[in-house]
Amino acid sequence: MSGNERDLIKEAFETNWIAPLGPHVDAFEREVASFVGKKAAVAVVSGTAAIHLSLALLDIKSGDKVFCSSLTFVASANPILYQGAEPVFIDSEPDTWNMSPQALERAMEEYYLQNNLPKAVIVVNLYGQSAKMDEIIEICDRFEVPIVEDAAESFGSTFKGKPSGSFGKYGVFSFNGNKIITTSGGGMLVSDDEEAIERARFLATQARDQASHYQHSQMGYNYRMSNILAGLGIAQLQVLELRVAARRKIFNRYQKELGALPGVTFMPELEQTKTNRWLSTLTIDEELTSVSVKQILTHLEKNYIEARQVWKPLHLQPLFEGNKYFPHSIEESISDNLFDTGICLPSGSSLTEDDQTRVIEQFKEALQNAVVNQVVL
Repeated sequence: MSGNERDLIKEAFETNWIAPLGPHVDAFEREVASFVGKKAAVAVVSGTAAIHLSLALLDIKSGDKVFCSSLTFVASANPILYQGAEPVFIDSEPDTWNMSPQALERAMEEYYLQNNLPKAVIVVNLYGQSAKMDEIIEICDRFEVPIVEDAAESFGSTFKGKPSGSFGKYGVFSFNGNKIITTSGGGMLVSDDEEAIERARFLATQARDQASHYQHSQMGYNYRMSNILAGLGIAQLQVLELRVAARRKIFNRYQKELGALPGVTFMPELEQTKTNRWLSTLTIDEELTSVSVKQILTHLEKNYIEARQVWKPLHLQPLFEGNKYFPHSIEESISDNLFDTGICLPSGSSLTEDDQTRVIEQFKEALQNAVVNQVVL
């Protein structure tokens, strides 16, 4: 917390604005829309809810196809299932770890020939790094397919000077407890289509018709953010740039201390982009290090340090068994390789220098133990 949250929560209590309506919600929506340069925004209970609303606004329904990044959290694709549609997964590329324009174009051409183009493409900005939006936009525009930009992890990042989340027909943010700023739970849907955002607000409030009584002509959702949580968001937004600076400082130190080690490669930052470095991530070349990802994670865990593999690609998840997947190339699946070799290190904005030093030392020790064991053998 930044410290200002308490005052805004107190104000919500004193004015009795507790429910999922109120001045904090209105202000948070305006401030986020302004920050990312979009005309309108609606605050909701989660980033997942925002993705779901975007698909509802695009009239995604049973039988439709939706292309989606494969290397991401399941929340990016679950809303496709909510709508009864079919996800088609697109591989990553090595420069950003995000959606491969090469694979996307191949998928578009195949479905175009079948007269079965997707109704939307969900592009995820993984771990704060923007995808190659110029190339992806060109492909989607050529086939007239709208983009939903899942910027849940990339709030505060930029691509060629423009805010992440501002490139698609709809942009999606998450303010979950693990994100760079948090409302404990929450999300935001942004767009330049003010009429569509107003409809999203209607759908998110149980689709209640304008009437003197409770009347409902279509299905809606209970997705609106509370005024209290929006107060948290306003205070957190005030320190977003500080959080981005803190995460980038953490990443830079990891890269300086560990990046020169043989077989250790950090997630790249695409030219003309600025990532918020939501998580500091790297890959391990097992042949060069003589140690596996699981061995490193086990060593860190024994020393009370939490680290994880990168996201398991969705095309490998049991939930999506049988769904179509387009790899980066016929010979190589980038997301599979990143899952096998990738590690996420502790990256919280409040991580102390001493704690980061301990992470670095234990990471090096895990590699040194492997070398010692190899010599002994």
